[in-house]
Amino acid sequence: MPVITVQQGPRSVELKRELVRKLTDAMVEAYRIPAEAVQVWINETPTDSWGQAGTLTADK
Repeated sequence: MPVITVQQGPRSVELKRELVRKLTDAMVEAYRIPAEAVQVWINETPTDSWGQAGTLTADK
């Protein structure tokens, strides 16, 4: 059973639904497996808990 892990900043529920659907569809097509076999785990990190280019993301 494939597990796809996504590490990202906060997103809306609507965007996460779309992401899960598209990732599942891609795995079904690529591996020729049933959608029920695919799991997608989304790990969201608050913007005050990560940075880029020396700046805390919450400060951008």
